[in-house]
Amino acid sequence: MSKQSRHKTRNFPTAEQDANAGSTQPLSRYEGPESSYRLAFTDTDFLLREEMRPVRMQLELLKPEMVQDEQGIESTIVIFGSARIVPLETAQRLLDDARSANDDTALAMAERHMAMSHYYEEARRFAALVTRNSAQLATPIYVVTGGGPGIMEAGNRGAFEAGGKSIGLNIVLQHEQAPNPYITPELCFQFHYFGLRKMHFLMRSVALVCFPGGFGTLDEMFEALTLIQTGKSRRRPVLLFGREFWTKLINFEQLVETGMISALDLQLFRFVETAEEAWSHLEAEVGFELRESDKDLPVADL
Repeated sequence: MSKQSRHKTRNFPTAEQDANAGSTQPLSRYEGPESSYRLAFTDTDFLLREEMRPVRMQLELLKPEMVQDEQGIESTIVIFGSARIVPLETAQRLLDDARSANDDTALAMAERHMAMSHYYEEARRFAALVTRNSAQLATPIYVVTGGGPGIMEAGNRGAFEAGGKSIGLNIVLQHEQAPNPYITPELCFQFHYFGLRKMHFLMRSVALVCFPGGFGTLDEMFEALTLIQTGKSRRRPVLLFGREFWTKLINFEQLVETGMISALDLQLFRFVETAEEAWSHLEAEVGFELRESDKDLPVADL
């Protein structure tokens, strides 16, 4: 046996082997629900105890980190946005149904959906641009979303339709939020803790792109801006899609005029309107680099 192969030989059984070995033993008085005999890491009741919260938080930090490392995910672009914004075809169907039913309430809601649906299409196109163009980069960039419907679905869908992988960081909610069908399965994660989910949004991100949204989107956006403003996180581009929406929602100038933020803080983000504008800005600010093997090729060959 070579020196290298000897080093690969385990001296002890793996945790998986010990966990599986226990299941082959005959039934005994120590296998009932009241027994404490089960291995600690296979005992769900034990792991879910209040006192085990620090361990569960560590697991929720480690699992997405380790899987993304194994998948070679180094750089991401995060897409934040509302779960309530629907694709154009869905908005059109809702509008047609409301008109057919002569329902004024449904019609008003359908018209709101139609007015916002172009953000779904821009998120979809932007994610496709990121995915296609990142094939030319030294470090590929992957789209990451909150994994749910609406703008999140649009982001994962654009990457999927462009033939690339994308990440979904879903979370358990009171009203169940199932992952959208466009996330790469091995990169679809589920979280219990909002804080750890938000940490994973930022850990690999080279840019943040915020589409219109509600409390959740505002929470994610302002936490990221606060971390950058205070120097707790490195500066990176933050793009807000839809100047009209954001300036009507938030009076940024009032924050400056009342001294709540400095005028320089307004430079922490930029408004954009289209997928192409967003990508062009990221190209200029981030300075994406081609693969080493491609640097000497003519642009037309890339």
